[in-house]
Amino acid sequence: MSIRLAGIAMAAVIATTAMAQAQQETGTMTKPGTARSHPYVGMWVTEDGRIRHELLANGRYVEARGNREAAYQGAYTITGDHIDYVDDTGFTADGDFIDGVLYHGGMVLYRRP
Repeated sequence: MSIRLAGIAMAAVIATTAMAQAQQETGTMTKPGTARSHPYVGMWVTEDGRIRHELLANGRYVEARGNREAAYQGAYTITGDHIDYVDDTGFTADGDFIDGVLYHGGMVLYRRP
């Protein structure tokens, strides 16, 4: 019985590793809380600096608005050049990265070094 359980556990580890590798190769992040770097991780800011999205490597984000440094927080998922947000209250939104610019909710955000 214990050999069978060990085999099942090993199969689960192999499947999880293969899925993570496939996600990394396709640029897909599917699990918030996964500490993995992505090309879009970092700070994105509107031209006037009023709205700031910090995309964290762990699949979480913090949105600042004006003087409110943490106006909204939640999780995000990136698939290709598309981003889906779910804030901690359950509100959802999305956006797209096009030519190094993030288009989200009628806003245009630029990467800040």
